[in-house]
Parts: sequence; C-alpha cells; structure tokens
Amino acid sequence: MNKNESKYFNTAVKFDKALLSLLDKKPFEYITISEICKEAGVNRSTFYLHYENTCDLLNETGKYILDNFLSYFSLETKHIVYRFDGCTLNELVFVTPKYLNPYLSFIKDNQYIFRISLHHIDTMNFNEVYQRMFTHIFSPILSRFNFPEKDHHYVMKFYLSGIIAIIIEWLDNSCTTDIDEIAQIIIDCTIGNDPNFSFIASNIKQ
Repeated sequence: MNKNESKYFNTAVKFDKALLSLLDKKPFEYITISEICKEAGVNRSTFYLHYENTCDLLNETGKYILDNFLSYFSLETKHIVYRFDGCTLNELVFVTPKYLNPYLSFIKDNQYIFRISLHHIDTMNFNEVYQRMFTHIFSPILSRFNFPEKDHHYVMKFYLSGIIAIIIEWLDNSCTTDIDEIAQIIIDCTIGNDPNFSFIASNIKQ
C-alpha cells in the first residue's frame, strides 16, 4: 500500500468508526453528513471525495465490519467453502473450537461494534449477507447431513438464535467468561444431543 492509499484507507476508517459511534446513539436515517464529519474530525469536502451520500458510507462500514471479522479466521477455515463436496462430514461441522474461537475472539475484541451490528442488521444489509451464506454455505452443508431442504431455514434459525442468545448473555457480562468455556457451552447446547451429529459428537468435544 503506497502513501496515498494508506491515507485514503485511514480516512475511510475514521468515517466508518464515526458512523458506528453515531449509530449507537440514533437511527441511521437521522444521521447527517455534518455529524459524521464532526465525529470523524474530517471536513465535509473530504467526505465527498470518498462517498456520494451516507448510504455509500453505510455500505462501506458494513464491509469494514465483515473484513475485520474475517481477518480473525485462518486461510484454511475460510477456504473450506471451495471444497464442500470433497470434505468429510467431520470437516463440515462448524460448531467446533476451530471456528467458534476466532468468532468469539472477534466479538470479545469488538463488543461495541458487535452490539451495534446486532441492532442494525437490516440497516447494514447483513440479512443479505446471511442469505448469501445460507445459499452457498449453510444449505449445502445441511444437505450433506441429510436434512430435508424444506427444513433448512428452520434448522438454521434454531441454531443461530440459540448461539446468539448465548453470545448476548456473554456480552451482558462483559465477556468475562473464558472463550473456551463459551465455545464449549455453545457446542453442548447446539449439537451435544442432536442425533444427526451423534456419530461425531465425541470428536467435536475433544
């Protein structure tokens, strides 16, 4: 990254953080460009060098959060999506420390951002991100485990709602419980007694 690219990136991050700070205080539709610039400590003309309007910034801020989140995962875990068909069933169980620990580490390191993201799922288009993940990741995996396709949405809502509930409780306690312990709680609650995973449950808990 050259000097100009670095300067551009640093300014963009200031805007991203400013918007997140404001989203913690008020709905997106009431946030003005002037407020964003004041919060970021950057002048208005610089804003228009980067974005046409606040919606452009909102889209970038969503990408900023996702890029930050993905940076916690190894290349091996991120690249598994390219080889679903050749994976063993064991490799397709994502409710394991291998995947949960980076996820939980991101949340612990970014508690403020994660809370804002939960409250602005629709605003920041995270539902679209989930739908893409459902189509290309979750549903193909559930098919490998012989869940009927008509049940896929229900199964995912069940698992994700339970995991998020545990995480919210963890956040409410300022993430003081050890990450390994929270990961094990999620494993026990989501797949510990699930007959579809009973043949690999012992491996998951190791």
